[in-house]
Amino acid sequence: MNRTDANIGENILERMRADLKRALDKPVEDRRWAMAIDLEKCVGCNACTVSCIAENALPPGVVYRPVTEEVVGEYPHARLRWLPRPCMQCEEPPCVNVCPVSATWRRPDGIVVIDYDACIGCRYCIVSCPYQARTFDFGEEHTDLSAHPGQPYEIHRPAFENGVERQRIPHSDKSPVGNARKCTYCVNRLEAGMLPSCTNTCIGGATYFGDLSDSHALIAELAGSPRVMHLKEELGTSPRTFYLS
Repeated sequence: MNRTDANIGENILERMRADLKRALDKPVEDRRWAMAIDLEKCVGCNACTVSCIAENALPPGVVYRPVTEEVVGEYPHARLRWLPRPCMQCEEPPCVNVCPVSATWRRPDGIVVIDYDACIGCRYCIVSCPYQARTFDFGEEHTDLSAHPGQPYEIHRPAFENGVERQRIPHSDKSPVGNARKCTYCVNRLEAGMLPSCTNTCIGGATYFGDLSDSHALIAELAGSPRVMHLKEELGTSPRTFYLS
C-alpha cells in the first residue's frame, strides 16, 4: 500500500488546493502541471463533462472532456469502464508542429493552448491529435433567439479561454468561433488559485491535479504508482494526463 492509499481519510481536494498554492508561489517555468484519472473510481456520471461545459460556456459540438464507455473482460465476466478524455497536454504535442501560423503553442508550465487571434481555422491540429482532444467551433448555439428571444446563450456568456475573456461573436478575430478549441486544464482557474473545474466536481474523487515538479504533491505520488497508464504511449507524445488502471 502506498502513502496515497493509506491516507484514505484525508481531504484530497484540500490537499490538492494546498499543492496548487505552493506551485503558484514558484515561477511559471518551474511548474509541471499534470492530471491523473483513476479508472477504478470513475462511475461515468459525466459530472466532469457538465462542469466543463458550464465553466467554459461551451456551445453544441464543442467538448473538452468527453467520457467514453468501454467493455472490459469477456462474458460472463465483463463489466463497463468509463474513460474521461481531456487534453493529454503532451510534452511532445503533434498539434503544435502542424499549425501553419503557430496559433497552437506550449506554455512554460506545459499547458498546450490556442491563440484565437492567430488561429485561421484550418483544423490541421484537429486531424493531427491522436487523442481526438480538439473540436471545432462552428458558431452553433444552444438557443435560437428568434424562437426564444431574451433567453441566454453562449454569445452572452463570456468564457475565460487561456485566462482571457472571450465573447463568441461570429466573424470576429477575437472570438473562438471558427477556431479549434480544447481543454487547457482551466488555466484561468489555476491562475486564480482554483483547481480545474472537472477536478473540483468529480463526485467519485477520480480526478487528481497538481504540479509534478513538487515531490510533496499528491500528483507526484500518483505518478510513481505501478498502476500508471498512458494512452497511446507508443506514439512518444509523453502525455501529462495519465490514468490509474
